Amino acid sequence: MKKSIRALISAAMTVAAFSQTAHAVVYPLPAANSSITGENLEVSIPTNSRLPLEAFAAQYEMGLSNLLEANPGIDVYLPKAGSKLIIPQQLILPDAPREGIVINSAEMRLYYYPKGGHTVVVLPIGIGQLGKDTPLNWVTKVESKRPNPTWTPTAKMHSEYADEGKNLPTIFPAGPDNPMGLYALYIGKMYAVHGTNADFGIGLRVSHGCVRLRGDDIKWLFEHVPVGTRVQFVNQPVKASVEADGSRYLEVHNPLSTTEEQFTSNAVVPVNLPQSVSKVLSDSSVNQDVVNQVLKNRSGMPVKVNGVAEAHANTPQPVSEQSDAQPTEAPDSTFSAQGASVSVTQPPPVEE
Repeated sequence: MKKSIRALISAAMTVAAFSQTAHAVVYPLPAANSSITGENLEVSIPTNSRLPLEAFAAQYEMGLSNLLEANPGIDVYLPKAGSKLIIPQQLILPDAPREGIVINSAEMRLYYYPKGGHTVVVLPIGIGQLGKDTPLNWVTKVESKRPNPTWTPTAKMHSEYADEGKNLPTIFPAGPDNPMGLYALYIGKMYAVHGTNADFGIGLRVSHGCVRLRGDDIKWLFEHVPVGTRVQFVNQPVKASVEADGSRYLEVHNPLSTTEEQFTSNAVVPVNLPQSVSKVLSDSSVNQDVVNQVLKNRSGMPVKVNGVAEAHANTPQPVSEQSDAQPTEAPDSTFSAQGASVSVTQPPPVEE
Protein backbone atom coordinates (compact mmCIF):
# COMPACT_ATOMS: atom_id res chain seq x y z
CA MET A 1 0.00 0.00 0.00
CA LYS A 2 -0.52 -14.64 3.89
CA LYS A 3 0.95 -19.37 2.11
CA SER A 4 2.36 -21.04 5.11
CA ILE A 5 5.63 -20.49 6.90
CA ARG A 6 7.98 -23.10 5.47
CA ALA A 7 10.68 -22.85 8.11
CA LEU A 8 11.15 -21.80 11.72
CA ILE A 9 12.77 -18.40 12.03
CA SER A 10 14.74 -19.51 15.05
CA ALA A 11 13.98 -21.47 18.18
CA ALA A 12 14.58 -18.46 20.38
CA MET A 13 12.21 -16.21 18.46
CA THR A 14 9.54 -18.90 18.38
CA VAL A 15 9.57 -19.33 22.14
CA ALA A 16 9.92 -15.65 22.95
CA ALA A 17 7.14 -14.24 20.83
CA PHE A 18 4.72 -16.77 19.43
CA SER A 19 4.52 -20.11 17.68
CA GLN A 20 4.87 -20.46 13.93
CA THR A 21 3.57 -23.87 12.90
CA ALA A 22 3.70 -25.37 9.43
CA HIS A 23 0.34 -23.84 8.56
CA ALA A 24 -0.48 -20.97 10.91
CA VAL A 25 0.82 -18.28 13.21
CA VAL A 26 -0.37 -19.00 16.74
CA TYR A 27 -0.18 -16.20 19.30
CA PRO A 28 -0.60 -16.58 23.06
CA LEU A 29 -3.98 -15.16 24.04
CA PRO A 30 -3.50 -12.11 26.26
CA ALA A 31 -5.21 -11.92 29.63
CA ALA A 32 -8.69 -10.41 29.77
CA ASN A 33 -7.20 -7.05 30.83
CA SER A 34 -4.81 -6.97 27.87
CA SER A 35 -5.21 -6.89 24.09
CA ILE A 36 -1.68 -6.80 22.69
CA THR A 37 0.28 -9.86 21.59
CA GLY A 38 3.15 -10.90 19.34
CA GLU A 39 6.44 -9.25 18.46
CA ASN A 40 7.62 -7.41 15.36
CA LEU A 41 10.53 -8.88 13.43
CA GLU A 42 13.20 -7.42 11.19
CA VAL A 43 14.71 -9.47 8.39
CA SER A 44 17.33 -8.69 5.77
CA ILE A 45 16.53 -9.04 2.09
CA PRO A 46 19.30 -11.34 0.75
CA THR A 47 21.89 -9.52 -1.36
CA ASN A 48 21.16 -11.80 -4.31
CA SER A 49 17.36 -11.72 -3.95
CA ARG A 50 15.20 -11.39 -7.05
CA LEU A 51 11.98 -12.21 -5.23
CA PRO A 52 8.86 -10.00 -5.11
CA LEU A 53 7.41 -8.75 -1.83
CA GLU A 54 4.70 -11.44 -2.03
CA ALA A 55 7.35 -14.12 -1.44
CA PHE A 56 8.30 -12.54 1.89
CA ALA A 57 4.65 -11.89 2.78
CA ALA A 58 3.87 -15.58 2.26
CA GLN A 59 6.96 -16.72 4.16
CA TYR A 60 6.04 -14.73 7.28
CA GLU A 61 2.22 -15.09 7.13
CA MET A 62 1.56 -11.50 6.13
CA GLY A 63 -0.70 -9.84 3.60
CA LEU A 64 0.81 -7.41 1.12
CA SER A 65 -1.01 -4.51 2.79
CA ASN A 66 0.58 -5.40 6.15
CA LEU A 67 4.11 -5.24 4.73
CA LEU A 68 3.42 -2.12 2.69
CA GLU A 69 2.12 -0.26 5.75
CA ALA A 70 5.07 -1.30 7.91
CA ASN A 71 7.63 -0.59 5.17
CA PRO A 72 6.55 2.60 3.38
CA GLY A 73 8.13 3.10 -0.03
CA ILE A 74 9.16 -0.52 -0.49
CA ASP A 75 9.07 -1.89 -4.05
CA VAL A 76 6.29 -4.47 -4.24
CA TYR A 77 7.83 -6.11 -7.31
CA LEU A 78 11.47 -6.23 -6.23
CA PRO A 79 12.39 -5.19 -2.68
CA LYS A 80 15.89 -3.75 -2.57
CA ALA A 81 18.47 -6.46 -1.97
CA GLY A 82 20.36 -5.96 1.29
CA SER A 83 17.68 -3.73 2.81
CA LYS A 84 15.81 -4.36 6.04
CA LEU A 85 12.19 -5.55 6.05
CA ILE A 86 9.92 -5.13 9.09
CA ILE A 87 7.50 -8.00 9.67
CA PRO A 88 4.60 -6.52 11.70
CA GLN A 89 3.68 -9.53 13.82
CA GLN A 90 2.77 -7.56 16.93
CA LEU A 91 -0.87 -6.56 17.03
CA ILE A 92 -3.83 -5.44 19.10
CA LEU A 93 -6.75 -7.84 19.06
CA PRO A 94 -9.94 -6.49 17.46
CA ASP A 95 -12.59 -5.02 19.74
CA ALA A 96 -14.87 -8.06 19.53
CA PRO A 97 -15.66 -11.19 21.57
CA ARG A 98 -12.74 -13.61 21.65
CA GLU A 99 -14.83 -16.37 20.19
CA GLY A 100 -14.81 -18.30 16.94
CA ILE A 101 -13.65 -16.34 13.90
CA VAL A 102 -13.28 -12.56 13.82
CA ILE A 103 -12.52 -11.00 10.42
CA ASN A 104 -11.21 -7.44 10.49
CA SER A 105 -11.56 -6.31 6.88
CA ALA A 106 -9.69 -3.06 7.47
CA GLU A 107 -6.42 -4.79 8.44
CA MET A 108 -7.13 -7.80 6.18
CA ARG A 109 -6.62 -10.36 8.92
CA LEU A 110 -8.66 -13.29 10.17
CA TYR A 111 -8.50 -14.19 13.87
CA TYR A 112 -9.51 -17.64 15.07
CA TYR A 113 -9.96 -18.34 18.79
CA PRO A 114 -9.93 -22.13 19.33
CA LYS A 115 -12.64 -23.08 21.79
CA GLY A 116 -11.31 -23.70 25.29
CA GLY A 117 -7.79 -22.72 24.31
CA HIS A 118 -5.41 -19.96 25.30
CA THR A 119 -4.22 -19.00 21.84
CA VAL A 120 -5.37 -17.02 18.83
CA VAL A 121 -4.51 -17.96 15.25
CA VAL A 122 -3.99 -15.01 12.90
CA LEU A 123 -4.13 -15.39 9.12
CA PRO A 124 -3.90 -12.76 6.37
CA ILE A 125 -6.75 -12.51 3.87
CA GLY A 126 -7.86 -10.93 0.61
CA ILE A 127 -11.24 -9.20 0.59
CA GLY A 128 -13.86 -7.81 -1.79
CA GLN A 129 -13.20 -5.16 -4.40
CA LEU A 130 -14.71 -1.70 -4.08
CA GLY A 131 -18.42 -2.06 -4.83
CA LYS A 132 -18.23 -5.81 -4.18
CA ASP A 133 -17.37 -5.43 -0.55
CA THR A 134 -16.80 -8.11 2.01
CA PRO A 135 -19.31 -7.62 4.86
CA LEU A 136 -18.03 -5.08 7.37
CA ASN A 137 -20.36 -5.50 10.35
CA TRP A 138 -22.04 -8.88 10.53
CA VAL A 139 -22.36 -11.81 12.91
CA THR A 140 -23.05 -15.20 11.34
CA LYS A 141 -21.66 -18.74 11.55
CA VAL A 142 -19.98 -21.45 9.53
CA GLU A 143 -22.94 -23.16 7.83
CA SER A 144 -20.96 -25.91 6.10
CA LYS A 145 -17.51 -26.93 4.91
CA ARG A 146 -16.49 -28.42 1.60
CA PRO A 147 -13.24 -29.84 0.24
CA ASN A 148 -12.70 -29.49 -3.51
CA PRO A 149 -15.52 -26.97 -3.91
CA THR A 150 -17.05 -26.13 -7.23
CA TRP A 151 -17.90 -22.51 -7.92
CA THR A 152 -21.26 -21.39 -9.27
CA PRO A 153 -21.06 -17.71 -10.34
CA THR A 154 -24.10 -15.58 -9.56
CA ALA A 155 -26.35 -14.11 -12.26
CA LYS A 156 -24.90 -10.68 -11.48
CA MET A 157 -21.38 -11.92 -12.11
CA HIS A 158 -22.41 -13.49 -15.42
CA SER A 159 -23.86 -10.13 -16.42
CA GLU A 160 -20.72 -8.22 -15.39
CA TYR A 161 -18.45 -10.50 -17.40
CA ALA A 162 -20.80 -10.39 -20.40
CA ASP A 163 -20.57 -6.59 -20.36
CA GLU A 164 -16.80 -7.00 -20.77
CA GLY A 165 -17.23 -9.45 -23.63
CA LYS A 166 -16.26 -12.43 -21.47
CA ASN A 167 -18.12 -15.63 -20.68
CA LEU A 168 -18.17 -17.48 -17.40
CA PRO A 169 -18.97 -21.18 -17.24
CA THR A 170 -22.16 -22.09 -15.41
CA ILE A 171 -20.09 -24.07 -12.91
CA PHE A 172 -16.34 -24.11 -12.32
CA PRO A 173 -15.33 -27.71 -11.55
CA ALA A 174 -13.27 -28.54 -8.51
CA GLY A 175 -9.51 -28.44 -8.83
CA PRO A 176 -6.44 -26.21 -8.83
CA ASP A 177 -7.87 -23.89 -11.50
CA ASN A 178 -10.98 -23.15 -9.45
CA PRO A 179 -10.94 -19.54 -8.12
CA MET A 180 -12.16 -20.89 -4.76
CA GLY A 181 -9.15 -23.12 -4.32
CA LEU A 182 -9.36 -26.55 -2.72
CA TYR A 183 -11.27 -25.78 0.50
CA ALA A 184 -14.24 -23.61 1.45
CA LEU A 185 -16.11 -22.68 4.62
CA TYR A 186 -19.58 -21.38 3.72
CA ILE A 187 -20.84 -18.60 5.97
CA GLY A 188 -24.34 -17.22 5.85
CA LYS A 189 -26.03 -17.90 2.51
CA MET A 190 -23.98 -15.95 -0.04
CA TYR A 191 -20.40 -15.83 1.20
CA ALA A 192 -17.49 -18.16 1.81
CA VAL A 193 -14.04 -18.21 3.34
CA HIS A 194 -12.00 -20.08 0.74
CA GLY A 195 -8.68 -20.59 -1.00
CA THR A 196 -7.58 -19.16 -4.31
CA ASN A 197 -5.96 -20.26 -7.57
CA ALA A 198 -3.72 -17.16 -7.60
CA ASP A 199 -0.41 -16.55 -5.84
CA PHE A 200 -1.03 -12.81 -5.58
CA GLY A 201 -3.81 -10.93 -3.85
CA ILE A 202 -3.68 -11.76 -0.15
CA GLY A 203 -3.75 -8.43 1.63
CA LEU A 204 -5.54 -6.76 -1.28
CA ARG A 205 -9.12 -6.07 -2.40
CA VAL A 206 -9.45 -8.67 -5.13
CA SER A 207 -12.57 -10.82 -4.63
CA HIS A 208 -16.26 -10.41 -5.36
CA GLY A 209 -16.98 -10.25 -1.63
CA CYS A 210 -15.71 -13.54 -0.24
CA VAL A 211 -12.68 -13.92 1.99
CA ARG A 212 -9.59 -15.45 0.34
CA LEU A 213 -6.69 -17.23 2.02
CA ARG A 214 -3.53 -18.85 0.75
CA GLY A 215 -3.70 -22.56 0.08
CA ASP A 216 -2.07 -23.86 3.26
CA ASP A 217 -3.96 -21.37 5.43
CA ILE A 218 -7.43 -22.35 4.23
CA LYS A 219 -6.43 -26.02 4.56
CA TRP A 220 -5.44 -25.41 8.18
CA LEU A 221 -8.65 -23.51 8.87
CA PHE A 222 -10.75 -26.18 7.15
CA GLU A 223 -9.21 -28.90 9.32
CA HIS A 224 -9.58 -27.03 12.63
CA VAL A 225 -12.78 -24.95 12.49
CA PRO A 226 -16.00 -26.89 13.13
CA VAL A 227 -19.34 -26.24 11.46
CA GLY A 228 -21.45 -23.92 13.61
CA THR A 229 -18.49 -21.75 14.65
CA ARG A 230 -19.40 -18.13 15.26
CA VAL A 231 -18.11 -15.68 12.64
CA GLN A 232 -17.99 -11.92 13.15
CA PHE A 233 -16.99 -9.33 10.55
CA VAL A 234 -15.70 -5.98 11.79
CA ASN A 235 -14.18 -2.91 10.16
CA GLN A 236 -11.61 -1.53 12.59
CA PRO A 237 -8.72 0.33 10.94
CA VAL A 238 -7.91 1.88 14.33
CA LYS A 239 -7.43 -0.25 17.43
CA ALA A 240 -6.36 0.76 20.93
CA SER A 241 -5.49 -1.01 24.14
CA VAL A 242 -4.97 -0.22 27.81
CA GLU A 243 -2.60 -2.77 29.31
CA ALA A 244 -2.47 -3.98 32.90
CA ASP A 245 0.47 -1.67 33.72
CA GLY A 246 -1.41 1.37 32.43
CA SER A 247 0.40 1.52 29.09
CA ARG A 248 -1.81 2.72 26.25
CA TYR A 249 -1.22 1.55 22.69
CA LEU A 250 -2.58 2.71 19.36
CA GLU A 251 -2.53 0.74 16.09
CA VAL A 252 -3.60 2.46 12.86
CA HIS A 253 -4.18 0.95 9.41
CA ASN A 254 -5.25 2.66 6.23
CA PRO A 255 -9.06 2.72 6.20
CA LEU A 256 -10.79 1.03 3.27
CA SER A 257 -11.81 3.33 0.43
CA THR A 258 -15.57 3.72 0.23
CA THR A 259 -15.85 5.62 -3.07
CA GLU A 260 -14.23 5.36 -6.50
CA GLU A 261 -12.76 8.82 -5.98
CA GLN A 262 -11.02 7.71 -2.79
CA PHE A 263 -9.83 4.50 -4.41
CA THR A 264 -8.20 6.19 -7.41
CA SER A 265 -6.87 9.24 -5.55
CA ASN A 266 -3.42 9.56 -4.04
CA ALA A 267 -4.96 11.32 -1.06
CA VAL A 268 -5.16 9.35 2.18
CA VAL A 269 -8.57 8.18 3.36
CA PRO A 270 -9.60 10.09 6.52
CA VAL A 271 -9.33 8.24 9.83
CA ASN A 272 -12.34 8.32 12.12
CA LEU A 273 -11.76 7.41 15.75
CA PRO A 274 -14.50 5.25 17.26
CA GLN A 275 -15.69 6.11 20.75
CA SER A 276 -13.85 3.15 22.28
CA VAL A 277 -10.52 4.39 20.87
CA SER A 278 -11.19 8.01 21.83
CA LYS A 279 -11.80 6.85 25.38
CA VAL A 280 -8.37 5.18 25.51
CA LEU A 281 -6.71 8.31 24.14
CA SER A 282 -8.54 10.73 26.45
CA ASP A 283 -6.38 9.89 29.45
CA SER A 284 -4.18 12.76 30.67
CA SER A 285 -1.06 10.61 30.36
CA VAL A 286 -1.41 10.32 26.58
CA ASN A 287 1.06 12.29 24.46
CA GLN A 288 -1.03 13.89 21.71
CA ASP A 289 2.03 14.54 19.55
CA VAL A 290 2.75 10.81 19.50
CA VAL A 291 -0.90 10.08 18.73
CA ASN A 292 -0.83 12.49 15.79
CA GLN A 293 2.31 10.86 14.43
CA VAL A 294 0.81 7.38 14.71
CA LEU A 295 -2.33 8.57 12.89
CA LYS A 296 -0.12 10.04 10.18
CA ASN A 297 2.21 7.05 9.78
CA ARG A 298 -0.50 4.36 9.68
CA SER A 299 2.13 1.67 10.08
CA GLY A 300 -0.30 -1.05 11.18
CA MET A 301 1.84 -1.67 14.28
CA PRO A 302 0.96 -0.92 17.93
CA VAL A 303 2.72 2.15 19.34
CA LYS A 304 2.80 3.20 22.98
CA VAL A 305 1.29 6.68 23.28
CA ASN A 306 1.63 7.47 26.98
CA GLY A 307 4.30 7.66 29.63
CA VAL A 308 7.95 7.11 28.78
CA ALA A 309 8.37 4.89 25.77
CA GLU A 310 10.62 1.91 26.51
CA ALA A 311 13.54 1.65 24.13
CA HIS A 312 12.59 -1.92 23.20
CA ALA A 313 8.82 -1.55 23.18
CA ASN A 314 8.34 -1.13 19.44
CA THR A 315 11.76 -2.10 18.13
CA PRO A 316 11.50 -5.06 15.74
CA GLN A 317 13.54 -8.06 16.82
CA PRO A 318 16.24 -8.92 14.27
CA VAL A 319 16.07 -12.37 12.71
CA SER A 320 19.40 -14.03 12.05
CA GLU A 321 20.23 -14.47 8.38
CA GLN A 322 20.00 -18.15 7.58
CA SER A 323 18.94 -19.99 4.47
CA ASP A 324 15.85 -21.60 5.96
CA ALA A 325 14.50 -18.25 7.19
CA GLN A 326 14.17 -16.84 3.67
CA PRO A 327 11.71 -17.54 0.86
CA THR A 328 12.92 -19.87 -1.86
CA GLU A 329 13.25 -18.96 -5.51
CA ALA A 330 10.70 -21.60 -6.44
CA PRO A 331 8.20 -21.82 -3.58
CA ASP A 332 5.96 -24.82 -3.27
CA SER A 333 2.81 -24.60 -5.33
CA THR A 334 -0.18 -23.40 -3.35
CA PHE A 335 -2.32 -26.19 -4.75
CA SER A 336 -2.08 -29.76 -5.89
CA ALA A 337 -4.36 -31.72 -8.17
CA GLN A 338 -5.22 -34.18 -5.43
CA GLY A 339 -8.95 -34.71 -5.22
CA ALA A 340 -9.66 -32.53 -8.25
CA SER A 341 -12.08 -35.06 -9.71
CA VAL A 342 -14.06 -35.63 -6.53
CA SER A 343 -17.79 -35.15 -7.08
CA VAL A 344 -19.68 -33.15 -4.46
CA THR A 345 -23.12 -31.66 -4.02
CA GLN A 346 -23.30 -28.28 -5.72
CA PRO A 347 -23.16 -25.33 -3.26
CA PRO A 348 -25.31 -22.27 -3.94
CA PRO A 349 -23.93 -19.40 -6.03
CA VAL A 350 -21.45 -17.36 -4.05
CA GLU A 351 -19.73 -14.03 -4.56
CA GLU A 352 -16.23 -15.43 -5.00
